Amino acid sequence: FFLCRITAEHSLYFCQDAGKEQCIFPLPEPQDLFQASQMKFEDFQKDLRKLKKDLRVCETEAAKVYQLSLEEHLQPFKDNMEQFISQAKIDQDEEEKSLAEAHKSFLETAAYFCMKPKMGEKEVSPHSFFSIWHEFSSDFKDFWKKENKLILQERVKEAEEVCRQKKGKSLYNIKPKHDSGIKAKISMKI
Repeated sequence: FFLCRITAEHSLYFCQDAGKEQCIFPLPEPQDLFQASQMKFEDFQKDLRKLKKDLRVCETEAAKVYQLSLEEHLQPFKDNMEQFISQAKIDQDEEEKSLAEAHKSFLETAAYFCMKPKMGEKEVSPHSFFSIWHEFSSDFKDFWKKENKLILQERVKEAEEVCRQKKGKSLYNIKPKHDSGIKAKISMKI
């Protein structure tokens, strides 16, 4: 908690918008980190394998349609399906590469922070990694909001003091009005 408070105070003093509504929280939102902790690379790999299998089934079914259809009824279905299947294979390969790169980057990041796998696990899981960051980000955000509010209150006090000082120092002098009209002459006679 102490680290969160010091870090929150420190980050706000370097933020030009500290104490203002447009001041942006400098860390990922705690909810985003919580959602990241719920993901599993194995689930994504399983989903990609299922998509690959579905694509093969689609390709097989399209081949059956090609064989059973008359040549005059085959177009534009055949060209469209071939284009679809070709693009789907490219997309599938790109998604598999992206997942492998993301998994590798995650493991490198976990190693950078000296995270070790829990007992019985072969590698650091997103749950164990992001759960820690979720807690830190939640605590940090609480302290950050408090510090931002204190800075806002300080700025309001400073602005009020400037206003008080300006009211005390008038930019022009007001001289009392000397009565010179009819009322003044009548009241002098009485």
